[in-house]
Amino acid sequence: MLVQLAIAALLAFILSGPADAQVHVDIGIRLPAPPHLVVVPGVAAVSYAPAAPANFFFYGGQYWVFTQSGWHVSRRHDGPWVLVAPQFVPRPVLMVPVRYYHVPPGHWKQWQHQAPPRWEHEWGREWADKRAWKDRGDDRGDDRGDGHREARSEGHGKGHGRGK
Repeated sequence: MLVQLAIAALLAFILSGPADAQVHVDIGIRLPAPPHLVVVPGVAAVSYAPAAPANFFFYGGQYWVFTQSGWHVSRRHDGPWVLVAPQFVPRPVLMVPVRYYHVPPGHWKQWQHQAPPRWEHEWGREWADKRAWKDRGDDRGDDRGDGHREARSEGHGKGHGRGK
C-alpha cells in the first residue's frame, strides 16, 4: 500500500508540472559579457564568436553552442542553456562551415573545412531523411567528407530551438 501511495504521489507531482517545462543544463562556458560576433561568410543569418572558447553562434535572436553533448540554445550569452534535439536545430546554424567551430570533435579534422559538418554522419540516415539533408560524399559511397548541400525542397528542415 505504501509503494502504491508513493507511485501515485510521484505521478501527481510529474503531471502537475508545466507541460512545456525545460531542463536547463550547465555547459561549462562562462563569458563575462556578450561576445563580439562576426557574420559567417556564406551564411549571413548566422554569426560566430571568434574569441569564444567554444563553438558559439548567434542566430534568430538566440545563442547556439555545440558541445560534445550536442546543441544548446539560450536567449542570453550566459544561459540558462537548453539541450536541443538535432531535429530542432535550424538549417542556417547547421550550414556553418567546419572552420568556424573552435572546438570541433576530433573526427571532423578530416572533413573539408569550407563545408558544413557531416550531420548525417553525426545523427544518422533517419535524421537526414526527415530533414531532406543530402550528403554529397554518400552519393559516391566514400567518406571523404565533402560536406552537405542544402536540399531544394521547400518547407523541409525548418526546425526551431526549444529554448524560446
